[in-house]
Amino acid sequence: MKSFADLGISTSVVDALSQRGIEQPFPVQRLVIEDALDGNDLLVQSPTGSGKTLAFGIPMVDCIEPGDGVAGLILAPTRELASQIVDELSSIAATRGLRVAAVYGGVGFGPQSAAARRADIVVACPGRLEDLLNRGVFTLDDVEILVLDEADRMLDMGFKPAVDRIVAKTPSDRQTLFFSATLEGATGKLAAAYTHQARRHTHEAAEERGRDIAHSFVHVESQSAKFDHLALQLRDVERGRTLVFVRTKRGADRLVKRLRGRELEAVAMHGDKSQGQRERALARFERGEIDTLIATDVAARGIDVADVTHVINFDIPGDQDSYVHRIGRTGRAGNRGTGISFVLADQAGEMGKIARDLGLSREFEMGRPGGRPDGETATASTKPAKPGKPGDDSSSASQRRRRRRRRARSKAAV
Repeated sequence: MKSFADLGISTSVVDALSQRGIEQPFPVQRLVIEDALDGNDLLVQSPTGSGKTLAFGIPMVDCIEPGDGVAGLILAPTRELASQIVDELSSIAATRGLRVAAVYGGVGFGPQSAAARRADIVVACPGRLEDLLNRGVFTLDDVEILVLDEADRMLDMGFKPAVDRIVAKTPSDRQTLFFSATLEGATGKLAAAYTHQARRHTHEAAEERGRDIAHSFVHVESQSAKFDHLALQLRDVERGRTLVFVRTKRGADRLVKRLRGRELEAVAMHGDKSQGQRERALARFERGEIDTLIATDVAARGIDVADVTHVINFDIPGDQDSYVHRIGRTGRAGNRGTGISFVLADQAGEMGKIARDLGLSREFEMGRPGGRPDGETATASTKPAKPGKPGDDSSSASQRRRRRRRRARSKAAV
């Protein structure tokens, strides 16, 4: 198994990772780091929680030089994800004298503007980034590496026009690293438009049924009965940290108030909360002061909290991908998890199809926590992307990037 040093990472970054107790690369990191260091555009299909932040963050930190303006740009769909990326990269970036700044809405322009002007790497949500660019705070003229993280969610959230405008402001010979949970459909078209002769990597984590997760579907007769079932689940003495998903912001706040009426404490997290409120709610959940977090899909995007024992779909997900994303917050790192979905009678057809497509028909029909799923192992595979069009000059741009990277790494090794 290759180490970070074997992948070509500089000694200073390897040492910084080691100080954090990170000794061996995750599968997705082993798949993509060498190609990224060589300057190739990449299309990477990988789920949340797979270690993809360091998969794109390590090469970015190792390849750009400090003091040349914003050389690295990472686009993320939510404030929480942007903040987590900054936290993940700041310590290793500091070893190479690089400054990382976050740019997202919900906070004042002043501090963000000042930090972005001095930054070598900017991690941004599209809306606030466009605001700062339009104000002339900084430019993207010097961007060498562009990362789109969770690109499928940026599409789902309606960010495509803003992302198109932002990408158009970056140099045409930039390196683009495109990370998404899926590379099909509209997301695949976007990936093709933003990359040139990209190498494609697919990291297939264990299927949700293959992880140690007990899936159950509770068929309820009314909204009131659904709440009663939730209160019952939250009184389970064996329950740990629990994520409860709802569809609307108002629904999240209303649920918190109703639970308090049953003497059950919870905090809500959604887009109408200020950034400070969202950060405080998440911090209380992570510290264990509150063991129940009520969240909407958008607000929960990017949350990666350890030791979540239960995920409860108070409102059913809109599609299969949302179900997988929600339930995938539990059963991680060898821990057992529980996924519970409350299903009203008029939702049985919609939820039943999702369950059937995921191979969970038996659990759905049982209407109570099912048996433990059979285990499966993670697999990782790579396959080449479609070749570029004849006459595409991206090959020479990629070669120039590779030569530049090799020179930089040679200097670092001396």
